[in-house]
Amino acid sequence: MVRAMVLHAAGEPLRFEEVPVPEPQPGQVLLRVSACGVCRTDLHVVDGELPNPKLPLVPGHQVVGRTEDGRRLGVPWLGWTDGTCRYCLSGRENLCESARFMGYDLDGGYAEWVVADERYCLPIPDEYDDLQAAPLLCAGLIGYRSLRLAGDPARLGLYGFGASAHIVVQLARHEGRRVFGFVRPGDDAGAAFALELGCEWAGPSDAPGPEELDAAIIFAPVGELVPAALRALARGGVVVCAGIHMSDVPTFPYELLWEERVVRSVANLTRRDGEEFLALAPHVPVRTEIEEFPLERANEALERLRRGQIQGAAVLRVH
Repeated sequence: MVRAMVLHAAGEPLRFEEVPVPEPQPGQVLLRVSACGVCRTDLHVVDGELPNPKLPLVPGHQVVGRTEDGRRLGVPWLGWTDGTCRYCLSGRENLCESARFMGYDLDGGYAEWVVADERYCLPIPDEYDDLQAAPLLCAGLIGYRSLRLAGDPARLGLYGFGASAHIVVQLARHEGRRVFGFVRPGDDAGAAFALELGCEWAGPSDAPGPEELDAAIIFAPVGELVPAALRALARGGVVVCAGIHMSDVPTFPYELLWEERVVRSVANLTRRDGEEFLALAPHVPVRTEIEEFPLERANEALERLRRGQIQGAAVLRVH
């Protein structure tokens, strides 16, 4: 038996339990988990905002662990695809209609051991210890994909300065972009954190910044930020919605979208995203700011995340 944090019903706290050691099937690896990042997607699953999770469920999809032969691997959100659908065959496995996701359809890393399809695991760069590496596997990967879908903006706005944004600002500055951080009104600590990591300006998200943006990435799951970001865009700019869940987007006048502005979403990730980002991260170098929690305090980490009280990323230390 192994210790794990288990979700039995949406809206309930996770339970700290003993569960059977998972048994790997052909093509899977058994990993002894050392660390697992706590993601806002985990919060959406626990709170019932994402429908039909596997129950009971072990959450977690930013998993760092070791195989029985000593290899250190990361397990991200994308856990399996069919490899045969039109999306998989056109390089868009992130859109596979049969995809299975770690910590949602498949038991994840809030446990001492986890099994994962080896084809979807990623080698962890040597430059990062286990705790520092965990946020790279979703906050980093989704941030990287969002930045690529934003095009080639000279002036980039980041809305919601949490785990993903604190990584993306480092990538964007490395690429020579000017970055503007948008935080909740009154969040002086968040604004200071954004400035510390390289934003040239940081301020409230309910008003435009000091100059127009060429692109904006919205990490906060707040639909009201879509028209707010559109108001901040220059002509031809793009708003990228990076989250898996967002509150309803309010109606807004067409003039905010006119002049070839674009709104688009980001869905999941591909293995290529992971390979590219993890090769790039040590050369930036990306620094992850983490707050550590023991496995049995996962509910506390989720509640702190829910309240916006985590600076950077929360990570569970498992072994």
